[in-house]
Amino acid sequence: MSDAKDAILRRIRDAEAQAAAAPEGRVARSYRTSTESTAGQRRELLIDRLLDYRAMVREATPTELPATIAAVLSEAGATRVRYAPGLDAALLARFDGEALPDDPSSDPRLLDRVDAVVTDSHVTAAATGTICLQAGPTNGRRALTLVPDCHVCLVRDESVVYGVPEMVARLDPLLPVTMVSGPSATSDIELSRVEGVHGPRRLIVILVHPGPPEATPG
Repeated sequence: MSDAKDAILRRIRDAEAQAAAAPEGRVARSYRTSTESTAGQRRELLIDRLLDYRAMVREATPTELPATIAAVLSEAGATRVRYAPGLDAALLARFDGEALPDDPSSDPRLLDRVDAVVTDSHVTAAATGTICLQAGPTNGRRALTLVPDCHVCLVRDESVVYGVPEMVARLDPLLPVTMVSGPSATSDIELSRVEGVHGPRRLIVILVHPGPPEATPG
């Protein structure tokens, strides 16, 4: 125990010394903050991560998006839908059911009566499959994506980055952020997986991009 304690204290002293010697008290970081990759490579990696997390994944071009949203909502059995108030209502025009913009001032408990919600996303890290919802008109309030059972999330090509440092750099630290990596899930002491405890049981991600995935070198 004494050796371990000495090692910990030594590291603390070394870190403090580095901080004191660095300009403005900043310690130089050598970790990688960006990775060269194409949109197609990031998309392929993201799909792999999302499927591994048991999310449903669909792809669509901007012109195909209204039909794709309608199709996934129908497949999910949704009849009552709320969407982030800043989304274009035309995106839900093909849906054969009740689709209304969310009222941020309404009681969040009323969202429990909704079958599904549709929102955009702010930024996504392909390497970890982490989708960030930043509170605002197109991503909605936090309750909108935590209370209902099914979340349909739009992830656009230009919002997908490779890693976490690039993702965090695009977030506003003054706004609430929900980070989503697959449907809500937890396990008990016997490792029995239960979905939907802390958020949506079903996550349907629609990747919006101009066309077929890019060809990557073999």
